[in-house]
Amino acid sequence: VQLQASGGGLVQAGGSLRLSCSASGRAISWTAMGWFRQAPGKEREFVGAISWSGTYTDYADSVTGRFTVSKDNAKNMAYLQMNNLRPDDTAVYYCAQRAGRWSPTSRRELEYDYWGQGTLVTVSS
Repeated sequence: VQLQASGGGLVQAGGSLRLSCSASGRAISWTAMGWFRQAPGKEREFVGAISWSGTYTDYADSVTGRFTVSKDNAKNMAYLQMNNLRPDDTAVYYCAQRAGRWSPTSRRELEYDYWGQGTLVTVSS
């Protein structure tokens, strides 16, 4: 199983970015997908997640209303749309996948079995 996150870059405050997560070796159609981030000098934190069915999403309070998690089962891809970015959104963003079928969303890192390598998002003021 391999997850590949991409789409990071440098953006001005108020701008938008869409991160993509390509999954190979395991279909995402029946598993939950999550996004986490780690800012410099801080611990990794939960950002958002989507259930196996795609009908339920969960977000950290700090990104609610600005970020949207989605997935395309046919393409085996997950996405994180980030709008109205702020300098404190600067971090390395990771996508993660739960191994269990029909898995619900989770905010806990330990409940995700597979991780991508991370993509850096830098938001300038």
